[in-house]
Amino acid sequence: MKRCICILWTISIVLALANILSAGDNLLMGNPSDARHDVTFKNNFLMEKKFFTLSYNNATGTPNWVSWHLNHETIGDKPRPRKFLEDATLPPGFIRVTSEDYINSGFDRGHMCPHSDRNKTDEEDKSTFIMTNIVPQSGPNNQGAWDALEVYCRHLVERQGKELYIISGPAGMRGEGKSGYKNKIGGGKIVVPHTTWKVIMVLDADDSQSDLNRVSDETRLIAVIVPNDMSVDKTHWGHYRHSVSEVEELTGLTFFSKVAGRLGNAKDHVDDEPIPVFHVPHPGR
Repeated sequence: MKRCICILWTISIVLALANILSAGDNLLMGNPSDARHDVTFKNNFLMEKKFFTLSYNNATGTPNWVSWHLNHETIGDKPRPRKFLEDATLPPGFIRVTSEDYINSGFDRGHMCPHSDRNKTDEEDKSTFIMTNIVPQSGPNNQGAWDALEVYCRHLVERQGKELYIISGPAGMRGEGKSGYKNKIGGGKIVVPHTTWKVIMVLDADDSQSDLNRVSDETRLIAVIVPNDMSVDKTHWGHYRHSVSEVEELTGLTFFSKVAGRLGNAKDHVDDEPIPVFHVPHPGR
C-alpha cells in the first residue's frame, strides 16, 4: 500500500511539474505587463493556464494580453468545439463574462490564442474556448486578416521548421461590428476594442541550444495592429504590419523583456518579408 501511495505521489508531482513548465514556457520571453496572480491586481491579473498565459482585465472583461509558445507539438487536427465556457477559475468578485454576453452584439467571440494552435489533444482542443481568451472582434477582422495571420503562423511552424513566441490582445475602445459602432457590449461588462494587435518572435526550431540563447538582433519579429471594424482586408494581413515598438507605444506593454539585450534594435524594424496568401474558412480555426 505504501509503495502504491509513493508511486501515485510521484506521478502527481511529475504532472504538476509538467504543468508548471508548460505555463512557464508561454512566458519564457517575458511578462509584458508584470501581471501578478494577486487579487489586488484586478486589472492586470495573471492567469497561468496549462496551454497559454494571460493577463485579465476586470474593468474591460477581456484579457490585456495572451501569450503562448507555438511549435509542431501543439498543432493537431481535433475538431473545433462548439461551446464557449465561462472561466470559473477567476477569483470571487471578478467579472465573469459568458458566451451569452456576445449574443446579438454584432461582434465575434474572437480568440487571442487560436484553437488550431492548441488542438493536438482533447484537453488542448477545449482549452482556448474559455471566455478570458476572447475579445469582441468585427467579422472582417476575426474571420479575415486575423485568421489569415494565424494560418501563416502555423505555416511557418509546419512547413518552414520554425517555432514562435506569440502575444496578442486588444487596445483602445470603440469598434465597429455588424450593428455599427459600440463602446461596450454585454450590458456594459465588456469593452469593444478599437484595434487588436499581435507580436510574434520567429525562431528556427533547434534543440541543440535554448530558445533564449537563439535570439539575436537578426531574429525575425512580426507585429500587426488591425482595426476592429468592417473595413479590414479579409486576406492580406500584411497590410497591417507595424514594428513591435509601435505596438508597445500603443499598449504600454513591454515585449520580450527577457531577451531585450539580445534583440538590439530589432523591435524598431517593420517586417517586410513577402507574404503568401493563406486563408482557411473560419470554422476551421
